[in-house]
Amino acid sequence: MSVTLLVCILGMVAIGALGLLGRRRPAASLEEWSVGGRNFGAFTTWLLQAGEIYTTFTFLGLAGLACTSGVAVTYALPYLPLAYVGLYAIAPVIWRMGRDRGYLTQGDFFADRYGSRLFGGLTSVLGVVFLLPYLQLQITGLGLVIQLATGNKDAATPAMIAASVLVVAFVLWSGIQGVAKAAYLKDALMVVALLVLLVMVPAHYNGGIGHLGAQLREHHSELLSVPAGGPYGQVWFFTAMLTSLFSVLFLTMPQGWAPVLAAGSERALRKNSIWIPVYGATQAIPMIVGFTALTTLSGAASPAGNGVLLQLASGAMPDWLLGVIAVAAAATAMAPSAGIVLGMSTLVARNVLRPRGARSGLLVNHGTVVIAVTLALVLGIARPDALANLLLLTYSGLGQMAPATAAALTRRPLLRAWSAGAGIVAGEAVLIWLTFGGSYHGAISTGLISLAVNVVVAVAVELVLRARSGAPVLPDEPSPPLIRLRPRHRLRITP
Repeated sequence: MSVTLLVCILGMVAIGALGLLGRRRPAASLEEWSVGGRNFGAFTTWLLQAGEIYTTFTFLGLAGLACTSGVAVTYALPYLPLAYVGLYAIAPVIWRMGRDRGYLTQGDFFADRYGSRLFGGLTSVLGVVFLLPYLQLQITGLGLVIQLATGNKDAATPAMIAASVLVVAFVLWSGIQGVAKAAYLKDALMVVALLVLLVMVPAHYNGGIGHLGAQLREHHSELLSVPAGGPYGQVWFFTAMLTSLFSVLFLTMPQGWAPVLAAGSERALRKNSIWIPVYGATQAIPMIVGFTALTTLSGAASPAGNGVLLQLASGAMPDWLLGVIAVAAAATAMAPSAGIVLGMSTLVARNVLRPRGARSGLLVNHGTVVIAVTLALVLGIARPDALANLLLLTYSGLGQMAPATAAALTRRPLLRAWSAGAGIVAGEAVLIWLTFGGSYHGAISTGLISLAVNVVVAVAVELVLRARSGAPVLPDEPSPPLIRLRPRHRLRITP
C-alpha cells in the first residue's frame, strides 16, 4: 500500500468519524434532525453555507476549465459576491418565515407561500430528480480523486463504496449536526490544500507565480482575455455568470435551505453574507493550477481535463503531502454529498410522501438517505456516464425555481401557484429541448434563455387568471400556515 493511499484511507475515516461524533442525542423529530433546533451559531452556519463553494466539481473542474477556456473560467468569481449582497437581505427574510411558519425545506416554503401542497410537491420532486446526478457526481469524483492521486485504478471503486457507507452512517446517525462536523474538517483541509497548491505548484513548474504570468503572456496570450465570440466568449461569460448569480441569490439548490433555516439568528446569516465571498475568492487558486498546466504539460502529457490539478500536485510534492491534498479533495465529495442527501431525503419525507407521525417521517427520511446514496453509487460504478447529460441540467434545471422564489418573498406573493408552476414547467421544457434537441449552438446560456421563458409564461398566466377572477393573488391577511410544527413536542424513538 502506498503512502498516498494510506493517508487517503485515514483521512476518509477521520471525516466519517467526525460526522458520527456530531450526534448529541437521538433526534426526536425531523425538525431536530434536519435543521438542528434552529440554533446554529454564525461559524457553524458559515461552514454549512460555504460547503457548496468547494465540491469535487469546483476543486478539480475549475483547474480543467482554465486549461481549455483561459481567463473565461473567471466567470465563477464575480457571481458569488454579487449573490451574497442580495442574500444579506433575502436570507434573513427566509429565516424569519421559516421560524414563524415551521419550514424545514424549500418545498415547505413553496407550499405555504403559494397555498398549495401540490405546488410544493412539484418543486420537491424536481429538486430530488435534479439533485441525483449531482450526488452521483460527488461520489464518482471521489473515485477519480483516489485513482489519480494513487495511480491505482483498482482503488477507485472500494474508495467510492467506503465513502458512501461513511456518508450514510453519519447522516443517519447525526443528521445536520454530523454534516456540520464533517464540514469543520473539510474546510480546514481545504485551506491547507489551497495554500500548499498556490505555493508549491507554480514554484515547482514555473519558478513562482510571477514567472507563471510571464510564460502565459509569452506563449498563451490569446487565453488571457475573453474573446468576443466562440464557445467561451464574452456572451457566454456574461450569461453563464448571470445564470449562476440567480441560482445562488434565490437559493434554488434544495440543500442550501437547511443551513439558512438552522441558523440561530438573522445576525449570523448577515455576517456570513459578508465573509463567504472572501472564502469564495480562493477559487482563483485551482484556476492558477490550471494555468500552470498550460505552460507545463504538452504532447502526451497534455492537460487531462479534471485531472490536471492532482497530476501537477503529484509531481510537485512528496507522497504524504499529496495524500493530504487528496483527502481535502475527497472531503469536497463527502461533506457536500452529506448535505445533498440530507436535502433530498427531507424533501421526500416532508413534501413528496408526507407520512403521518414523527416516527414515520423519520423512517421515510432515513430510508430515502440509503436509497439515494445506493442508487448514486451503483450508477457511479456501473455506468458513470449514465446521467452525464442530465447533469448538465442540474444547475439550470434547479435555477427555474428562482422566479417563484423571488415572487414569494414579498408580503403577498406576486404569483399564484398555477402561474408559478406553469412558468417552471415551461422553463424546464425549454431547457431540456435546448440541451438535448441538438439544434441550439448559441453562446447565450441555456439556463438564462429558459429563465426568460419561465418569467414570460408565469406573468402571462397570472394576468389571465387575474383578468378572469378579478381577485388579488392572496387575501390581505396572511393565511394560517399549511405546515405547523410543534418544536416543544418530542417523540421518543427507541434506537
